[in-house]
Amino acid sequence: ASAAIKRYVELGNALNATALNAIGTGYVCLLNATELEAIDPSSLKLASLDPSACSQETKNLLYLKAKEAFSDQHHLPAYYELILPYLGGAPAADLKALSKDNVNMNVSTFVTLRRESLMSLTPREVQGLLGLHLPELAQWQYRAPVRDWIQLQKQSELDKLHIGLTGGTQEGYINIVTPKFPAPSSAPLGTVAVAFHLLPALLLSVLVVSLLS
Repeated sequence: ASAAIKRYVELGNALNATALNAIGTGYVCLLNATELEAIDPSSLKLASLDPSACSQETKNLLYLKAKEAFSDQHHLPAYYELILPYLGGAPAADLKALSKDNVNMNVSTFVTLRRESLMSLTPREVQGLLGLHLPELAQWQYRAPVRDWIQLQKQSELDKLHIGLTGGTQEGYINIVTPKFPAPSSAPLGTVAVAFHLLPALLLSVLVVSLLS
């Protein structure tokens, strides 16, 4: 399939809506960066793709294409549904903007967002994204990536969500990771000192035995 797509493009054919629908969700992840860049954004308006199983790089590139494709509908209620399949590649800034639009994102979508983007969201922004689905977040609090996001938040801010999330940073506490250095030797200091003191004599003894032999 990958070879067929490559040959198709090499022959000068465009990755238009017809081609993208032929490739479909099953093979969209096979597109390399060059092929993804060659996609005309307007083609995504007529194509039905789901890049959720693709690499993060593919998700990122397809999101940029989709964002451009639907830019003329950015302020319409339908925009969220159009961009939804591609949100796994959305940067933090775009998610923060969506949090102000009452999109009522499903938690199942939330946990598949780009990790670094998700981690940069504040509790208030997460509340804005999830809307009516916010209480369902509590069911994920002991699983990644929600657990990791919780650990980055102040507990006092999590408490304002009123859904029982725990595990955030307490006020006045800072998590400090102390580097651990291996001990220079497991032997007592006195033993080490004696060993260094006797070293010249030991070397001399070895030398004499070597000469005599």
